[in-house]
Amino acid sequence: MKNSLYGLLLSFQFLTRLPVPVSCPWTKQTSRWAIRAYPLVGVVLGTLIVLVFNSLEGHLPLFFLSLLLLTLWVWLTGGLHLDGWMDVADAVGSNAPIEKKWEIMKDPHVGSFGIMALLFLMAWKTMFIFMILDDSLQLIYSFLLILALSRFGAVVFMYILPPAKKSGLAWEWRRNLNGWDVVLASLPVAAAFLFLHEFLFLLPSYFLFILVFGWWVKKAFKGINGDLLGTAIEGGELWGLAVTWIYFSFAMG
Repeated sequence: MKNSLYGLLLSFQFLTRLPVPVSCPWTKQTSRWAIRAYPLVGVVLGTLIVLVFNSLEGHLPLFFLSLLLLTLWVWLTGGLHLDGWMDVADAVGSNAPIEKKWEIMKDPHVGSFGIMALLFLMAWKTMFIFMILDDSLQLIYSFLLILALSRFGAVVFMYILPPAKKSGLAWEWRRNLNGWDVVLASLPVAAAFLFLHEFLFLLPSYFLFILVFGWWVKKAFKGINGDLLGTAIEGGELWGLAVTWIYFSFAMG
């Protein structure tokens, strides 16, 4: 019980900027419980975004509110995954050999490809948030599943993809992970779908995302690291927003 609680707190400390003023031990058991809690953290973050939206809806113009929600979205995670997104964009944009790509990702400086990738990511996310809410304000609840599924995807990638090297955060998270941890990580997602079954279409769409992104990582980088996991979360969120808008605008329209 204590290990599971410490693991949950570790997950919040690592994935969010929510204040968790508790010193949590890093052990084999607590790290496994932390990984299991990744999707649960996504559900909590999504719930906070929904609560803010419900409090402000009707008091602010929709586009302003959409940008405000994205700002909150980034603030809650401290931009942690955005850093990985930019590092990977710089590496991919370099067209360099794989060894040089790893060096570029370790460079603390952000290059032009990273800045462009960040700008386009923020622009597309803002646009999709606005268009989803413009279609129906009730679609805000899809955000719970989008944040949860994106983090569950990161758990799956840690399990199915080899680590890029036997050091670093990705290796530390990965080395104690097994299939049972992936199953337990899926439970918060399954529970969320019980209440939000109208968004079941997201399930096959994320299965496709995991297949395609996993194949690309294996082909381009031969393994996973922290930056690629951050990119998977950011890309997964953008994917979920895009699929939700397309589904309700065209398939259901």
